[in-house]
Order: sequence, then structure tokens, then C-alpha cells
Amino acid sequence: MEDNDQRQQRLKKLDALKGMGVAPYGARFDFKDRAGELTRRHGDKPKATLEQEQISCTLAGRIVGLRRFGKAAFAVLQDGADRLQVYLKKDNLSEQAYRVCEELDLGDWIGVSGFLFRTKTDEFTVEVRQLTFLSKALRPLPEKWHGLTDVETRYRQRYVDLIANPSVHGIFETRSRIIAGIRAFLIEKSFLEVETPMMQPIPGGATARPFVTHHNALSTDLYLRIAPELYLKRLIVGGFPRVFEINRNFRNEGISTIHNPEFTMLEFYVAYADYTDLIALTEELFTRLAKDVLGTTTLEYQGQSINLASPWRRWSWRQALLEVNQLDQTILSDRNVALAAAKKLGVEVEKDAALVDILNEMFEETVELQLIQPTFITDYPIELSPLARRKDSDPSLTDRFELYIGGREIANAFSELNDPLDQRQRFEAQDAKRAAGDVEAHYLDEDFLRALEYAMPPTAGEGIGIDRLVMLFTNQASIRDVILFPQLRPEK
Repeated sequence: MEDNDQRQQRLKKLDALKGMGVAPYGARFDFKDRAGELTRRHGDKPKATLEQEQISCTLAGRIVGLRRFGKAAFAVLQDGADRLQVYLKKDNLSEQAYRVCEELDLGDWIGVSGFLFRTKTDEFTVEVRQLTFLSKALRPLPEKWHGLTDVETRYRQRYVDLIANPSVHGIFETRSRIIAGIRAFLIEKSFLEVETPMMQPIPGGATARPFVTHHNALSTDLYLRIAPELYLKRLIVGGFPRVFEINRNFRNEGISTIHNPEFTMLEFYVAYADYTDLIALTEELFTRLAKDVLGTTTLEYQGQSINLASPWRRWSWRQALLEVNQLDQTILSDRNVALAAAKKLGVEVEKDAALVDILNEMFEETVELQLIQPTFITDYPIELSPLARRKDSDPSLTDRFELYIGGREIANAFSELNDPLDQRQRFEAQDAKRAAGDVEAHYLDEDFLRALEYAMPPTAGEGIGIDRLVMLFTNQASIRDVILFPQLRPEK
């Protein structure tokens, strides 16, 4: 039967409910029990014990299974991620309640009250004595919805995905626990949670292409933020020594298994610290989260066993590039040698790419996927780090690290550049790249430079990708599986 025919049948049942005086979209229902908790507390009790204890319960849920026979029916109610069978028998129900039973469909919501028992086949079940109709489903659940696997439907109709795949609930419950754990950890460390603008006159804090919008009253273009960094550092200038924000960022770039145009980041800043302090803090945060959320510091990710117990490996950017690919140091200073090495490794680069960009392409293509165990890649070239402080021992490098786990970047941190004159020079270099056509180059932000001229103390800052962290903790290969409503192409 086509979905449209089924919808027509359901509309007839809707009218039948109304004809009985039953509200097909009812008001509140006062439940006191949850399916999962009932199963945990009483699901192992034998039949005789349940009969003796006469345990009453009241719960609500969506019908995801329905078997009728004679003057009775078994229904399976889904309550969040949990399910519990209920027994609807004519002799145990009022006349109207039994008539309602005859109009039930998969997908409908009902509330029930009754007693726990075991069936002849020993199934843990609720024997229903009172039935309340709560909401009529006019659309049937999709064909083969038990274990829905079509990714387009799963992502576009997440509500169906959550019905069909109860395990998906667990992913987003874990996500919530991770965010709550991060917030609790930072507050415990005396950080202040703040909020910064999502619409900004100048996008900053990252090298990325922004989304543009227009404010009619101000008659000006605004940009959805690509990062909160420059505003958080303004707060350090203003005298807050430790700040953090769990924020939504927007970057107008490609979509992949690890990129979504709208994503969640944690950013935090610590006055009087440098990037080495953040290495220790990051290890402590991740191990705490693993223990609290997973109960262990060892996790499985895409067939790899990953150990989050500290300490983690430290490896310089240049040394990692050379050692992984068994290259000579001459590639670090000779563009032609670097081009030849890239070609040999099968790494495509722009014909007029600068030396540092060639090396960075090689790093991203050949090194990142090798970084399975937690690894801090340190000492990035200054050209790749327009907001990071120069390294005292080598001004061509910066005091920066990126954290890689499972072959993916999870965090980025550095000792912040607080020299306003140096910052202006780097902004001007980025501005020149943008004028030459680089849509991801950093904008020159005069107000941020003004803030730095009021003096920012030595500061370390870090950004952690929440979505990628959730992917790691829940063993998901695609970022779309950890975002409730990922960005998709418009429906045809």
C-alpha cells in the first residue's frame, strides 16, 4: 500500500477517534515511570515474584510494534531509547478504551497504567488497565524502518532516525555529557563562561571563508563568526584572567565526513600562561572526560585502540614531516626540492604555491592520518599561525600545538601574540593575500589592534572541536552522525 493510501486510512481513524469523543492530540499525561528504569529495576524478576508484588506503573511512549489477535493485542512502546511491551486485553479495559485500541497504528503515542507481569513466553510486560490516547501519527513509519540505514533519510529526517535506531539516542546523550563535563571541568578551574557575538563586522580568529548577511537597520554587512577568538582576547585585555565559550561557528566551505559549515567549538584563554600549560590542561581534561563519560581511558575508534592516559607524545611539525616521509632537511628551505618531494609522494599543490604551503599540503596528506595515538604537533611555521606568538629560540616558528587523535585534528592552541606591532604586520600580510584572491585569509581588524595597544598580558588560548571529540568518544566516522541536524543539499 502506498504511503498516501495509508495516510488516508489513518485520517479515517483520526475521525473515528473524534467520533468517540477522544482527543486525537490530547493534553498533558501524568506518567511516573520510564521503560528503561522499570526494566532495570524489575526486568529480571521471575513471574511468581511479579504476581506477588503487584507492581503498578504508569508510562507513555510511541507504538513501534503492534500484534493483534482476537480480543487482545501486544504493543511495544518506545520511551526515548528504551522499549517495553504492553498487553491490551478487552476484559481489562473500559469499553471506550478497547474501541481506541482498534484504531491504533504504528507511530501513535499512548499512555498506559497497569501492572508488571510475564507472559506465557516469559516476556517482561505491562498488563494495561487504563489507556490514554495521546497523539495520532498520520504518516506510517518508513518501510524497513527497523534499523533504518538510508543515510539521506537518517540525516534529513532525524526524527525518523531516532525512532528507527534507538542507539542513536546514546550518541547524543554522550554528546550532552561531554559538553556538561567540559563546562564543569573549566568552572572547577576558575574559568568564567562568557558569550561573544555571532554576527561580527569583521570575521576573525581563523583563516576561513565567512558567511555574509546584511543588517537592514544599520545598513551594513555582517559576518557569521568563524571563531570567537578575538572577542575572547578582548576580555583578557579587559581583565578577565580565564574565560571560555562553548560556541557555534560558521565557515562557508566544503562539506565532508569531518567538516560541517556549522559546528561547535570550545575556546578558552588563560592569562599569564603559555602553550605548554595548555598541554597539561588538555591531557587532564581529556582523561577526566574519558573516565567520567566512558569509564576508561582506552577507547576503540574505527578499528584502532586509542589510549588517552597521559603523558601524550610531543612532536615538532618539521620533524614529523621529515620522519614520516623519510625526507632530507633541504626540503625545508628549497622550494624546488619540496615540489619534487610532493610529486613523488603524490601530493598535489598549486603551481605557484609558496614553500610553506607546499610543506603544509604534504603534512596534511601524509602525516595527519598516521597520528592515531594522542600527539601534540608543535612549533608551527609563523606563516601558518597569524595569531600565535613567535618562538623565542626561532622567530620563524610559533609557540603552538595542534592535537591529533585517530588521525584527525582535535584541538589547536598557542601562546597568544600580544605584540600589537607584530600583529599589525601579520594582519597586513594576510590582508595582502586576501587582496590577491585568498578568500580564507584573515581580515585586518583595527579594533582588535587597538585593544592590544591597551596591553594584553601573556596569554595562552585553545580551541577544541566538540563535534570531532564526540566522534572519537562514540566511534563515529562521520561528523553528520554526531550533529542532530547536519547541513544537506536542498530536497528536490
